Amino acid sequence: MVQYSQTRFDASFAALSDVTRRGVLEQLGRADASITDLAEKFHMTLTGMKKHVGVLERAGLVTSEKVGRVRTCKLGLHRLEEEAAWLERYRQRWHARFDELDKVVEELKQKEKVDGRKKRE
Repeated sequence: MVQYSQTRFDASFAALSDVTRRGVLEQLGRADASITDLAEKFHMTLTGMKKHVGVLERAGLVTSEKVGRVRTCKLGLHRLEEEAAWLERYRQRWHARFDELDKVVEELKQKEKVDGRKKRE
């Protein structure tokens, strides 16, 4: 099994676990934004938004740069490929299990039909 940097995965999934941080990533996917703009968009204090941006920065999902008094945020270089691959493996496992379950259900339905015909005869 492939070993991933647990710390990196923990940081990524922790960052993505919050609806506001996911919204910030979505917003930054459209255009760079200042922390002030993000705070206004999400109806938060500047301090609250700075904390969210800090979590995203530690995960490598966002970078920010201060020019004068304005801190501008943009998407970071971390593109979540390893996390997506990890999730895809589990999606495939679940898909295979549900396919097997579908087969069992179909077999039970067929058996039920046959048993029902035998009882009527």
